[in-house]
Amino acid sequence: MNTRNNRGRKAFTLIELLVVVLILGILVAIALPSYLSSVKDARTKTANGNAKAIATAVQANYVRLGGTDYSAVTTANIQTDMSGTIPVNPCTNGNTIGTDYTVTSTKTTSAIVATDASGNCNALTTFNLNG
Repeated sequence: MNTRNNRGRKAFTLIELLVVVLILGILVAIALPSYLSSVKDARTKTANGNAKAIATAVQANYVRLGGTDYSAVTTANIQTDMSGTIPVNPCTNGNTIGTDYTVTSTKTTSAIVATDASGNCNALTTFNLNG
């Protein structure tokens, strides 16, 4: 730090301030992509965990309904098993089956996946159930 005797004030030079700003800019340029990647990974893992919880609710309803037809499991049944609410999908910020989570069922199979139309998450896992 340079000192100048201008009525007893001490100050940084313009060059010193520019060097500090440059160093901060480099640190941000390195840290920001890593941070954004970590956020995307966290969203993906949360969305996959929520989809797995929905798959568990679908399986429980399938068994409760006699274990003969996955297509008989309704959104209301799933919601009841999940304490009244579907978890929020962090990729879309919604919690609607059909929009934020896709549940595709036939008589003998069901596939559950979180949706990501905006690209906020990495590759999402499809949970397949077979009767």
